[in-house]
Amino acid sequence: MNFSEEQLERYSRHIILRQVGVEGQEKIMRGKVLIIGAGGLGAPAALYLAAAGVGTIGFADGDKVELSNLQRQIIHFTPDVGKPKVLSAKEKIGAINPAIKTILYEKRLAADSIADIIKDYDFVIDGTDNFPGKFLINDACVLARKPFSHGGILRFDGQALTYVPGEACYRCVFPKMPPKGAVPSCSQAGILGAVAGMLGTIQAAEALKFLIGTGELLINRLLIFDALKMDFRTVSVKRNPECPVCSEHPAITKLVDEEEQACDLKNRPR
Repeated sequence: MNFSEEQLERYSRHIILRQVGVEGQEKIMRGKVLIIGAGGLGAPAALYLAAAGVGTIGFADGDKVELSNLQRQIIHFTPDVGKPKVLSAKEKIGAINPAIKTILYEKRLAADSIADIIKDYDFVIDGTDNFPGKFLINDACVLARKPFSHGGILRFDGQALTYVPGEACYRCVFPKMPPKGAVPSCSQAGILGAVAGMLGTIQAAEALKFLIGTGELLINRLLIFDALKMDFRTVSVKRNPECPVCSEHPAITKLVDEEEQACDLKNRPR
Protein backbone atom coordinates (compact mmCIF):
# COMPACT_ATOMS: atom_id res chain seq x y z
CA MET A 1 0.00 0.00 0.00
CA ASN A 2 1.36 3.38 -1.03
CA PHE A 3 0.46 6.05 1.52
CA SER A 4 -0.47 9.50 0.28
CA GLU A 5 0.94 12.57 1.98
CA GLU A 6 -2.47 13.15 3.55
CA GLN A 7 -2.55 9.61 4.95
CA LEU A 8 0.98 9.88 6.31
CA GLU A 9 0.03 13.04 8.17
CA ARG A 10 -3.36 11.75 9.33
CA TYR A 11 -1.95 8.51 10.77
CA SER A 12 1.48 9.79 11.79
CA ARG A 13 0.90 9.18 15.51
CA HIS A 14 0.17 5.54 14.75
CA ILE A 15 3.03 5.11 12.33
CA ILE A 16 5.66 6.33 14.80
CA LEU A 17 4.57 3.71 17.33
CA ARG A 18 7.01 0.81 17.26
CA GLN A 19 4.17 -1.68 17.78
CA VAL A 20 2.19 -0.24 14.84
CA GLY A 21 4.36 1.36 12.17
CA VAL A 22 3.53 1.40 8.49
CA GLU A 23 2.69 -2.31 8.39
CA GLY A 24 0.31 -2.01 11.32
CA GLN A 25 -1.46 0.97 9.81
CA GLU A 26 -1.84 -0.95 6.56
CA LYS A 27 -3.52 -3.76 8.49
CA ILE A 28 -5.88 -1.28 10.11
CA MET A 29 -6.78 0.25 6.76
CA ARG A 30 -7.52 -3.17 5.30
CA GLY A 31 -9.52 -4.20 8.35
CA LYS A 32 -13.26 -4.79 8.50
CA VAL A 33 -15.09 -4.34 11.81
CA LEU A 34 -18.80 -4.85 12.43
CA ILE A 35 -20.40 -2.87 15.26
CA ILE A 36 -23.68 -4.33 16.45
CA GLY A 37 -25.54 -1.55 18.20
CA ALA A 38 -24.91 2.11 17.34
CA GLY A 39 -25.57 3.25 20.91
CA GLY A 40 -23.66 3.87 24.12
CA LEU A 41 -20.85 1.40 23.36
CA GLY A 42 -20.96 1.41 19.58
CA ALA A 43 -20.81 5.21 19.34
CA PRO A 44 -17.37 5.79 20.92
CA ALA A 45 -16.03 2.58 19.41
CA ALA A 46 -17.04 3.71 15.94
CA LEU A 47 -15.54 7.18 16.32
CA TYR A 48 -12.14 5.82 17.36
CA LEU A 49 -12.11 3.08 14.73
CA ALA A 50 -12.91 5.60 12.02
CA ALA A 51 -10.27 8.00 13.30
CA ALA A 52 -7.77 5.13 13.32
CA GLY A 53 -8.50 4.42 9.66
CA VAL A 54 -10.28 1.04 9.80
CA GLY A 55 -11.12 0.47 6.16
CA THR A 56 -14.65 -0.88 6.49
CA ILE A 57 -17.02 -0.32 9.39
CA GLY A 58 -20.41 -2.02 9.45
CA PHE A 59 -23.27 -0.81 11.65
CA ALA A 60 -26.24 -2.94 12.64
CA ASP A 61 -29.05 -1.23 14.55
CA GLY A 62 -32.77 -0.93 13.90
CA ASP A 63 -33.48 1.95 16.27
CA LYS A 64 -33.93 5.66 15.70
CA VAL A 65 -32.18 8.36 17.71
CA GLU A 66 -34.11 9.45 20.80
CA LEU A 67 -33.47 12.46 23.00
CA SER A 68 -32.55 10.22 25.96
CA ASN A 69 -29.77 8.65 23.86
CA LEU A 70 -27.79 11.88 23.66
CA GLN A 71 -26.61 11.66 27.29
CA ARG A 72 -24.12 8.93 26.30
CA GLN A 73 -24.39 8.00 22.60
CA ILE A 74 -21.90 10.61 21.46
CA ILE A 75 -22.05 9.83 17.75
CA HIS A 76 -25.58 11.28 17.63
CA PHE A 77 -26.37 15.01 17.88
CA THR A 78 -29.57 16.89 18.78
CA PRO A 79 -30.64 17.42 15.13
CA ASP A 80 -30.41 13.62 14.64
CA VAL A 81 -33.39 12.87 16.91
CA GLY A 82 -35.79 10.74 14.89
CA LYS A 83 -33.15 9.69 12.38
CA PRO A 84 -32.08 6.01 12.02
CA LYS A 85 -29.05 5.48 14.24
CA VAL A 86 -27.05 3.77 11.50
CA LEU A 87 -27.53 6.74 9.18
CA SER A 88 -26.58 9.22 11.90
CA ALA A 89 -23.46 7.17 12.65
CA LYS A 90 -22.52 6.99 8.97
CA GLU A 91 -22.68 10.78 8.66
CA LYS A 92 -20.34 11.34 11.61
CA ILE A 93 -17.89 8.72 10.36
CA GLY A 94 -17.79 10.45 6.99
CA ALA A 95 -17.07 13.76 8.68
CA ILE A 96 -14.19 12.30 10.68
CA ASN A 97 -12.63 10.25 7.92
CA PRO A 98 -14.12 10.32 4.40
CA ALA A 99 -11.97 7.36 3.34
CA ILE A 100 -13.88 4.91 5.54
CA LYS A 101 -16.35 2.58 3.83
CA THR A 102 -19.51 2.18 5.88
CA ILE A 103 -22.05 -0.61 5.44
CA LEU A 104 -25.43 -0.18 7.11
CA TYR A 105 -27.85 -2.82 8.39
CA GLU A 106 -30.91 -0.93 9.57
CA LYS A 107 -32.38 -3.77 11.57
CA ARG A 108 -31.97 -5.72 14.76
CA LEU A 109 -29.91 -8.77 13.91
CA ALA A 110 -31.65 -12.07 14.48
CA ALA A 111 -30.81 -15.76 14.33
CA ASP A 112 -31.78 -15.98 10.66
CA SER A 113 -29.59 -13.06 9.54
CA ILE A 114 -26.56 -12.60 11.78
CA ALA A 115 -24.40 -15.44 10.42
CA ASP A 116 -24.61 -14.15 6.85
CA ILE A 117 -23.60 -10.66 7.98
CA ILE A 118 -20.69 -11.38 10.32
CA LYS A 119 -18.92 -13.66 7.83
CA ASP A 120 -17.57 -10.67 5.88
CA TYR A 121 -15.85 -9.04 8.86
CA ASP A 122 -12.54 -9.58 10.65
CA PHE A 123 -13.81 -8.58 14.08
CA VAL A 124 -17.17 -7.92 15.73
CA ILE A 125 -17.99 -5.46 18.53
CA ASP A 126 -20.97 -6.25 20.73
CA GLY A 127 -22.54 -2.90 21.52
CA THR A 128 -25.98 -4.27 22.37
CA ASP A 129 -27.89 -3.42 25.53
CA ASN A 130 -29.86 -6.63 26.02
CA PHE A 131 -29.08 -10.22 26.93
CA PRO A 132 -30.73 -11.91 23.92
CA GLY A 133 -28.47 -9.85 21.67
CA LYS A 134 -25.34 -10.63 23.65
CA PHE A 135 -25.96 -14.37 23.71
CA LEU A 136 -26.88 -14.39 20.01
CA ILE A 137 -23.67 -12.53 19.08
CA ASN A 138 -21.58 -14.90 21.18
CA ASP A 139 -23.16 -18.01 19.70
CA ALA A 140 -22.95 -16.71 16.14
CA CYS A 141 -19.30 -15.72 16.50
CA VAL A 142 -18.33 -19.00 18.16
CA LEU A 143 -20.06 -21.08 15.49
CA ALA A 144 -18.48 -18.95 12.75
CA ARG A 145 -15.10 -18.85 14.54
CA LYS A 146 -15.23 -15.06 14.44
CA PRO A 147 -13.36 -12.94 17.04
CA PHE A 148 -15.45 -10.42 18.95
CA SER A 149 -15.44 -8.03 21.90
CA HIS A 150 -18.16 -8.34 24.52
CA GLY A 151 -19.09 -5.25 26.50
CA GLY A 152 -21.67 -4.62 29.18
CA ILE A 153 -22.50 -1.53 31.25
CA LEU A 154 -24.92 -0.61 34.04
CA ARG A 155 -25.03 2.34 36.45
CA PHE A 156 -21.31 3.01 37.13
CA ASP A 157 -20.01 -0.44 36.15
CA GLY A 158 -18.57 -1.96 33.03
CA GLN A 159 -17.14 -5.28 31.89
CA ALA A 160 -15.38 -6.52 28.77
CA LEU A 161 -14.13 -9.83 27.39
CA THR A 162 -12.55 -10.65 24.04
CA TYR A 163 -13.20 -13.96 22.33
CA VAL A 164 -11.00 -15.64 19.76
CA PRO A 165 -11.54 -19.19 18.49
CA GLY A 166 -10.31 -21.85 20.89
CA GLU A 167 -10.50 -19.64 23.99
CA ALA A 168 -13.17 -18.87 26.59
CA CYS A 169 -16.38 -17.40 25.22
CA TYR A 170 -19.14 -15.39 26.89
CA ARG A 171 -21.10 -18.56 27.71
CA CYS A 172 -18.07 -20.05 29.42
CA VAL A 173 -18.55 -17.31 32.01
CA PHE A 174 -22.33 -16.87 31.76
CA PRO A 175 -23.80 -20.18 30.46
CA LYS A 176 -27.37 -18.92 30.12
CA MET A 177 -29.48 -15.80 30.31
CA PRO A 178 -30.20 -14.47 33.81
CA PRO A 179 -33.65 -15.20 35.21
CA LYS A 180 -36.39 -12.63 34.93
CA GLY A 181 -35.96 -9.85 37.46
CA ALA A 182 -32.28 -10.53 38.13
CA VAL A 183 -30.69 -7.70 36.14
CA PRO A 184 -32.30 -4.36 35.20
CA SER A 185 -31.61 -2.57 31.95
CA CYS A 186 -29.89 0.81 31.66
CA SER A 187 -33.26 2.44 30.97
CA GLN A 188 -34.52 1.02 34.27
CA ALA A 189 -31.46 1.42 36.51
CA GLY A 190 -29.56 4.23 34.79
CA ILE A 191 -26.06 4.62 33.41
CA LEU A 192 -23.40 7.29 33.87
CA GLY A 193 -22.83 8.48 30.31
CA ALA A 194 -19.06 8.52 30.53
CA VAL A 195 -19.01 4.84 31.54
CA ALA A 196 -20.32 3.98 28.08
CA GLY A 197 -17.48 5.98 26.57
CA MET A 198 -14.91 4.26 28.76
CA LEU A 199 -15.99 0.78 27.76
CA GLY A 200 -16.66 1.54 24.09
CA THR A 201 -13.14 2.94 23.83
CA ILE A 202 -11.74 -0.22 25.39
CA GLN A 203 -13.60 -2.27 22.79
CA ALA A 204 -12.17 -0.12 20.01
CA ALA A 205 -8.65 -0.66 21.40
CA GLU A 206 -9.25 -4.43 21.44
CA ALA A 207 -10.37 -4.35 17.80
CA LEU A 208 -7.33 -2.32 16.74
CA LYS A 209 -4.89 -4.56 18.61
CA PHE A 210 -6.47 -7.60 16.96
CA LEU A 211 -6.19 -6.10 13.48
CA ILE A 212 -2.56 -5.08 14.04
CA GLY A 213 -1.65 -8.31 15.83
CA THR A 214 0.01 -6.65 18.79
CA GLY A 215 -0.35 -6.51 22.56
CA GLU A 216 -2.42 -8.69 24.86
CA LEU A 217 -6.14 -8.96 24.25
CA LEU A 218 -8.73 -9.57 26.96
CA ILE A 219 -8.65 -13.27 26.12
CA ASN A 220 -9.53 -15.54 29.04
CA ARG A 221 -9.79 -12.39 31.13
CA LEU A 222 -12.90 -10.51 32.19
CA LEU A 223 -12.16 -6.83 32.74
CA ILE A 224 -14.40 -5.29 35.39
CA PHE A 225 -14.42 -1.67 36.44
CA ASP A 226 -16.34 0.48 38.90
CA ALA A 227 -16.20 4.10 37.75
CA LEU A 228 -17.67 5.34 41.02
CA LYS A 229 -14.55 4.15 42.84
CA MET A 230 -12.40 4.23 39.68
CA ASP A 231 -11.35 0.67 40.40
CA PHE A 232 -10.25 -1.69 37.62
CA ARG A 233 -9.56 -5.40 37.94
CA THR A 234 -9.32 -8.42 35.68
CA VAL A 235 -10.63 -11.86 36.54
CA SER A 236 -9.04 -14.89 34.90
CA VAL A 237 -11.55 -17.16 33.21
CA LYS A 238 -11.11 -20.55 31.60
CA ARG A 239 -12.73 -22.26 28.68
CA ASN A 240 -15.52 -24.37 30.11
CA PRO A 241 -15.23 -28.00 28.91
CA GLU A 242 -19.00 -28.18 29.30
CA CYS A 243 -19.78 -24.86 27.64
CA PRO A 244 -23.07 -25.19 25.75
CA VAL A 245 -21.62 -23.64 22.60
CA CYS A 246 -17.79 -23.83 22.43
CA SER A 247 -17.11 -27.23 24.04
CA GLU A 248 -16.21 -30.33 22.04
CA HIS A 249 -19.77 -31.59 22.40
CA PRO A 250 -21.92 -28.46 22.34
CA ALA A 251 -25.62 -28.44 23.11
CA ILE A 252 -26.06 -25.36 20.90
CA THR A 253 -25.43 -26.12 17.26
CA LYS A 254 -27.78 -23.64 15.61
CA LEU A 255 -28.78 -20.08 16.36
CA VAL A 256 -32.03 -19.18 18.11
CA ASP A 257 -33.59 -15.92 19.23
CA GLU A 258 -34.03 -15.95 22.99
CA GLU A 259 -36.77 -13.95 24.66
CA GLU A 260 -35.90 -10.77 26.53
CA GLN A 261 -36.33 -11.14 30.27
CA ALA A 262 -37.59 -7.82 31.58
CA CYS A 263 -36.74 -6.81 35.12
CA ASP A 264 -39.33 -5.51 37.55
CA LEU A 265 -37.36 -3.22 39.87
CA LYS A 266 -40.28 -2.91 42.28
CA ASN A 267 -40.19 -6.61 43.01
CA ARG A 268 -36.44 -7.04 42.78
CA PRO A 269 -34.83 -8.39 45.97
CA ARG A 270 -32.49 -5.93 47.70
